[in-house]
Amino acid sequence: MPRTARAAMGGIIYHVSNRGRTGKTLFRSSDDFQAFVELLIEATAHASVEVFGFCLMPNYWHMILRPRGKTDLSKYMSWVANTHVKRYRACYPRSKGKVYQGRYESMPVQKGDDFVNLLGYIEAIPLRARLVESAEDWAFSSLGCEKKLVRQLLSDWPVERPDRWKKRVNKPLDKSVRGRLEVCLQRSRPLGDDHWSAKIAKKTHTEYKLRPIGRPAKKRAG
Repeated sequence: MPRTARAAMGGIIYHVSNRGRTGKTLFRSSDDFQAFVELLIEATAHASVEVFGFCLMPNYWHMILRPRGKTDLSKYMSWVANTHVKRYRACYPRSKGKVYQGRYESMPVQKGDDFVNLLGYIEAIPLRARLVESAEDWAFSSLGCEKKLVRQLLSDWPVERPDRWKKRVNKPLDKSVRGRLEVCLQRSRPLGDDHWSAKIAKKTHTEYKLRPIGRPAKKRAG
């Protein structure tokens, strides 16, 4: 049976991510990284999306984007994944098995502080991984990528960019903010205030993602 389309909404910001199957390296060289950024640019001809930020790591990637219509997120990500797999296998014919662990993960993000904090979080991943001394030194993110490619791929932010953005990205996030982001990323649950998250979850039929993990505590008798 063909896969059903993902539940998505046009005009809503999404964080999307995927990783290589069982730790498979997706990008083996700087050429692989750059080719993927160029592929993301190509993909904008196949779906109407605004891309606000990204970070590519050797075996996974993150993006923040906004599809204009309800099918544009699926169209964009499907074209990216399918095209990348074909080119990966052509470049590395000895590589066996699936390239990706599965379909991409997606998470709605409310426009505002949550959007800003999340974008800074993903641009700082190489810094937290101790691959660079400053986040902007990683050439395969929206913060450190070549300006020419950034201009071709990225759209203007839907909110005002904070002053001294690079300095902010390089500064560790408050523990409570980071913890909240990571919980939402792990569960692909809406990232926003309670009212907004509940509304989005209802519209996308993902209310279960807002529920606490684990079984509810049993009521004591008496």
